[in-house]
Amino acid sequence: MLLSAEQISKTYGTRKVLDRVSLYLEAGQKLGVIGVNGTGKSTLLRILAGAEEPDEGRVSRDPNVRLNYLPQLPAFDEKNTVLEQVFAGVSPEARALAEYEAKTILTRLGVPLFEQRVGALSGGQRKRVALCSALACPCDVLILDEPTNHLDSGMVAWLEDELRQFKGALVMVTHDRYFLERVVGRMAEVEGGALAFYEGNYDKYLEQKALREEMAQASERKRQAILRREYQWVMQGPTARGTKSRERLERYEDLKSQSGPEERTALELSAVSSRLGKKTVELHGVSKSFAGRTVLRDFDLMLLREDRIGVVGRNGSGKSTLLNLIAGRLMPDSGEVVTGKTVRMGYFSQENPPMDPKMRVIDFVKEIGNSIETAEGRVTASQLLEQFLFPADEQWAPIGKLSGGERRRLFLLSILAAAPNVLLLDEPTNDLDIQTLTILEDYLETFPGAVIAVSHDRYFLDKTVRRIFEVGESGAVTEYVGNYTDYLDARKAEEKREKTVSAPAEKRRERPSGSKKLKFSYKEQREYENIDGEIAALEEQLAQIRTEQEAKASDYVALQALQSRESELEAALEEKMERWVYLNDLAEQIAGQAGGT
Repeated sequence: MLLSAEQISKTYGTRKVLDRVSLYLEAGQKLGVIGVNGTGKSTLLRILAGAEEPDEGRVSRDPNVRLNYLPQLPAFDEKNTVLEQVFAGVSPEARALAEYEAKTILTRLGVPLFEQRVGALSGGQRKRVALCSALACPCDVLILDEPTNHLDSGMVAWLEDELRQFKGALVMVTHDRYFLERVVGRMAEVEGGALAFYEGNYDKYLEQKALREEMAQASERKRQAILRREYQWVMQGPTARGTKSRERLERYEDLKSQSGPEERTALELSAVSSRLGKKTVELHGVSKSFAGRTVLRDFDLMLLREDRIGVVGRNGSGKSTLLNLIAGRLMPDSGEVVTGKTVRMGYFSQENPPMDPKMRVIDFVKEIGNSIETAEGRVTASQLLEQFLFPADEQWAPIGKLSGGERRRLFLLSILAAAPNVLLLDEPTNDLDIQTLTILEDYLETFPGAVIAVSHDRYFLDKTVRRIFEVGESGAVTEYVGNYTDYLDARKAEEKREKTVSAPAEKRRERPSGSKKLKFSYKEQREYENIDGEIAALEEQLAQIRTEQEAKASDYVALQALQSRESELEAALEEKMERWVYLNDLAEQIAGQAGGT
């Protein structure tokens, strides 16, 4: 037993989020933790990691067990460099052993500027630095809270492979359902202060939960049938009842006092939108550049009235820029964006808008309207909040009391309740729980308008979109028909064709087999000698860009240009670092070969 939590309870104010729950973690076990936002998932992880004490119960672990923890909101010292932050609290000896691994992980996660100050990083880059801190040093127990947030699809696929190969025990909160399907072997759901465990991955969880709920409903139907029969018996009259056994009367009272399975509130909103005319949104030859780097080149789009488009690409490739151009928040350098007169746009951005922490939740919704019209009739603000998993007693709470995920859900409610007919969703799955995501996906199925979603969530894209736009590094946008799985299949087919075409040339470059030793080619030798200087030059350019960003923090246009240039340099540095790894590995093999002669 690596770690055990026994009879854990935790209360915030009058709200008991954990009520005498227990959890036992065995070596090699991989546990996925799910539940509606605000139910206590992050609290559970903090207690398991020792970052927070329970009100009752205890957490025990072997003193020799090494534990690494990624919190949902990591703390940073803004004066630290990236590497200093990764190894904060780690001994110099442990850092020396893990530094190469840390640099490799940072490069994979798109943060290759190791000496940059943490204070100059974006929020997404900081979360990736914290993730590297959890992954770089060896451990027996790894606790991760939302590790896939702020990762692009390639990074998520890489992390998935890393965690599947991880030999230690893993406890992870994530709303990425493919991640849960492919990585974990056991599920735990936090609900109503309790923990319910399910053996297997996400698919098995769905099967077992449906069966458990069916059994609970069957038991409740049986209880109600017995109650009706016993009630008739009790009501036969004082004379008849006086001759009955006391035990039967007590059984009746006991059955009467029991409560049935709790009816779960589901986020269930009929698709609401305003009328959309024939003309929606059109882009004609649109291009956009920042600091000499083209993020969108000669792009054309005619948005259909019920389009479902997913936008993918590496971090910094220009996905959010595309949404901002469609929304009119950015102007193109060339080309034009034409928006129909009936278009009513709803933009669910990555960042929540400013919310007054003192404002009550219900007042926030009433600013949109006291009620909205749906296909089933008029829905009041209070009813709407209940459909979005805000019970009546929570609707009068100040927004400042909500968790990050609950605020995200409230923001989504405000977007949908405004009845848009074109929805722009920028990373909609970040910080939303699975129950909310599932109903959002169902909502989009019946939404009578167009949807464009930037997302790294493969499950979400598979379920909701019919076209994929891939934004490339050069600003070109490539269209693929189908969902995300169809897009991956098409990409694999393209790569296979490219390899087939290049195979003869590769074959000519292969070294003949036999006793010949490995050695650098002339080009590789020169590259090996110069690559450290080239990396240093790129790091210096990035440092200058960071300094300029700090100086122009209030100049939005200049900041956009600098951020694009920063992404370009980071991509170049990542490529150099990967080449550096290859050349140094080859140099070690050559040296070992020489030593063996």
